Amino acid sequence: MDLNRFSTISIIGLGYIGLPTAAMFASRKIRVIGVDVNEDTVDTINRGEIHIVEPDLDMVVHAAVAQGYLRATVAPEPAEAFLIAVPTPFKGDNHEPDLRFIEAACRSIAPVLEPGNLVILESTSPVGATEAMAEWLAQARPDLTFPQKAGELSDIRIAHCPERVLPGKVMQELISNDRVIGGMTPRCSALAAQLYSVFVTGECVTASSPRVAEMAKLTENSFRDVNIAFANELSIICDKFGISVWELIQLANRHPRVNVLQPGAGVGGHCIACDPWFIVSSAPEEARLIRTAREVNDAKPYWVLDKIRSETCKILESSAGRSAADLSIACYGIAFKPDIDDLRDSPALEIVQSLTQSHPGSVLVVEPNIEVLPESLNGARLVSMLDAAEADLHVLLVDHKYFRALKPNTSAMIIDTRGIWTR
Repeated sequence: MDLNRFSTISIIGLGYIGLPTAAMFASRKIRVIGVDVNEDTVDTINRGEIHIVEPDLDMVVHAAVAQGYLRATVAPEPAEAFLIAVPTPFKGDNHEPDLRFIEAACRSIAPVLEPGNLVILESTSPVGATEAMAEWLAQARPDLTFPQKAGELSDIRIAHCPERVLPGKVMQELISNDRVIGGMTPRCSALAAQLYSVFVTGECVTASSPRVAEMAKLTENSFRDVNIAFANELSIICDKFGISVWELIQLANRHPRVNVLQPGAGVGGHCIACDPWFIVSSAPEEARLIRTAREVNDAKPYWVLDKIRSETCKILESSAGRSAADLSIACYGIAFKPDIDDLRDSPALEIVQSLTQSHPGSVLVVEPNIEVLPESLNGARLVSMLDAAEADLHVLLVDHKYFRALKPNTSAMIIDTRGIWTR
């Protein structure tokens, strides 16, 4: 393989990270073969369309397909570099990492590997996953050599390079963010850095090993999770003391070396709410603070639900002759973070789901970023801000820009988990 040029790249997994990455390489006039097990996803992309929502992605994919630089398929084909971007979910209730999708991706590309190929694991993974990937590939292709045995002289180069992008800004951050690359040998790292330099303007920083690169991504999100947990715990303590947590944080942050984050309804999404568990699962006795932070943030939606029930009882006590079935609750925002339509692992969605199951009255949802409610909210109604104005209780769950600009014109009770209406 010409080490100075990659002419064909294969992306395994065409989801929220794989498809934007494929589109980015294709936009640089490199032939990209995208692989996904979902035939509908493959057909959609081959029509020049997308199956996920991400600003600017549709235009790039359409152009790349039309120009012949991006093609999707369900079966891997030969390429010079393979990037694996498949999910890494949990097994059971103990948050044990499930690497079966990574293993399946390895088994699928193994038959088409050729000497000189580069294989990069992009999926966020527990420490040691890249080495496990190398072993799966070696088992499937005993005729080839791999870095764990042959070192720099191996036929196949292997590295880990985790994504570090923000939903809603993926297309910009794929280009501008630094990349952490952990090759199994220095040559593996150099080749991976060369590949990403095709479109990355940020620095490609080389870690000393794949394990360091894996841990770097987990550390970034665990750091954020711990700091959010501190803010969420403060909000619960302040509520007990009758103190405004927003005022408290504003005052505390006047200290030159203090920067307390803002609390919310919990922590959601596919990174911060998940990645810390990879550390906990690998080091359960040592990761005590990280585990506690996860537990604090996971418990916050239940605390919000308790507040809703408490306020509902107060409304009923002051409204003679009314029952819970007569009360309507308006919930503002169900995405996992502001100004996107992504509902994955959303604490706001979890709260509204619970309300639809427990509250006998109307549950109204105001979410300006979606057009149809998910099936899990059967019984709730998607309404406008105006239609929600007459609700008995208003619950702000996500601080979309839309909500920052508008406050319900009501004298009814407001529970503001983000402090944009009551701060």
